[in-house]
Amino acid sequence: MIKNSFLRSRSLLGVSGALVLSLTVPVAAHAQSHRARLSRDLAERLAQRVEASTDVIVTANDAAVDQLVARYGARLKKRVTGGAVMQVTGGQLDALSLDADVAHIAGDVPVRRMMAVTTESTGADQVWRGVDGLRGVTGAGVGVAIIDSGVAPHAALTGQVVTSVDFTGPTGIGHDEFGHGTHVAAIAAAAGDGHKGMAPGASLINLRVLGADGSGRTSDVIAAIDWAVAHRVQFNIRIINLSLGHPVLESYRDDPLCQAAQRAIDAGIVVIAAAGNFGKTPDGRPVVGGIVAPGNTPDVITVGAINTRGTARRSDDVMATYSSRGPTAIDGVLKPDLVAPGNRIVAAAAPGSYLARTYPERIVEGEGRRAYIELSGTSMATAVVSGAAALLLEARPELTPAQTKLALQVTSSRLADAGLIEQGAGSLNALAAVELVRGIRLNSVTVADEPVTPSNLFYLAGDGKTHIVSICPSSDGSLLYTALDRASSVPTPQSVVWTNSVVWTNSVVWTNSVVWTNSVVWTNSVVWTNSVVWTNSVVWTNSVVWTDEFALADAV
Repeated sequence: MIKNSFLRSRSLLGVSGALVLSLTVPVAAHAQSHRARLSRDLAERLAQRVEASTDVIVTANDAAVDQLVARYGARLKKRVTGGAVMQVTGGQLDALSLDADVAHIAGDVPVRRMMAVTTESTGADQVWRGVDGLRGVTGAGVGVAIIDSGVAPHAALTGQVVTSVDFTGPTGIGHDEFGHGTHVAAIAAAAGDGHKGMAPGASLINLRVLGADGSGRTSDVIAAIDWAVAHRVQFNIRIINLSLGHPVLESYRDDPLCQAAQRAIDAGIVVIAAAGNFGKTPDGRPVVGGIVAPGNTPDVITVGAINTRGTARRSDDVMATYSSRGPTAIDGVLKPDLVAPGNRIVAAAAPGSYLARTYPERIVEGEGRRAYIELSGTSMATAVVSGAAALLLEARPELTPAQTKLALQVTSSRLADAGLIEQGAGSLNALAAVELVRGIRLNSVTVADEPVTPSNLFYLAGDGKTHIVSICPSSDGSLLYTALDRASSVPTPQSVVWTNSVVWTNSVVWTNSVVWTNSVVWTNSVVWTNSVVWTNSVVWTNSVVWTDEFALADAV
């Protein structure tokens, strides 16, 4: 069972039995042998002798609460299950903690929306404000096509959706009966109701292809992609978000869905797709080769998911266990391209949708058009990257899909305990990517008060092969790339064509070998995806696409 979101109010353990207080016992007698358990923030307040008032949650039954308030003169603010919230001074906190009948006191600390954690951990919040003397960007004017289950009216998306087209039937109007598309759209570009997505200034194009059960036809997805290409100028569609897919059963060269994605890229649209949630078997063993189509297309930006553990700090991030690993089946393309936050993401809930009705415990805030739901998966991570791409395209509108992919990859940072087939170039760093495309040299940046070093890696496909490229600054301010070639074992630096200190080149001559990592230990504990019997009743054909209800969230 997935744990409830951190956005719920703190749940307190009740105290069994009656808490008996004797007014005849001096407080000092309690102090000699007892100190209540304190949350870290309160322990620090006592250590620093902070006298200012603060709100605390005291674990006690109702009768004991009344006696404690009377005894120490604390202000009772409200009662909660198993205790009460009191406002106390530093002296009152100290006295309460020394009372032998008080077992635990916690700070009534502010909670943070998980989407706020995501925007801070990727540096997007700094991009909005503007750093290093550069104006802030929010994705203004950039159109993001959400090809999914539809987008429902919601307070967080007021004014964001500029048009809706329903490919599921002639009577459809693009509403989200399943609840996935609304959540994805809000992650990418929510701007209202106090909830911000990655690119709150972007506009959304709602292209519904999935029905009320979260599945749809590949042909409808292809039609939606082609519609986006045909209307790209009218709505300035620069990005297509595909938080959906089907299993890889043929080469990307033959798969009609992959071909449609490539047509969009060739037309100048950045296509961003989910890696899939097939990173482990039902019994928990790691799976290799679980990337879904069209994420197996070399030029598509394929996104895996990380677990931020509920903090904006990047140093404690880990891969989400469900995130699909590469390489891709059949073609052996090195994927994913990068990873982004995807675990326990809180964003808009579609009112009355399947997900909202079936999993009411995941509604963490509000109701109706102001409800927010917590979901996990590479679908969520994909929307995070789509929003980041919108920031880049406002900052530098002339970026091509290849240049956008390069900027996102080369500025990502490596996770210590994950390999290339898990994390790709690394974890998204929107701040560093925006700085790079604006002409600032490729350097470390500070995100959530921590220095973050770019991976300097990107992947490009040539002659049907994937090549890992390392990039580094040269003495003259330009960058050098090094193609890592297994055949020669001798990396050869070559100068990349730069304009305003940014790589803008589509012509790279590659050697004829694919570079693979040797860091994977092939044991019986690792299985290939085609040997796994998946029990989710998905029809594994190329005519059906689906989006998972959600991934089973990793515990934070």
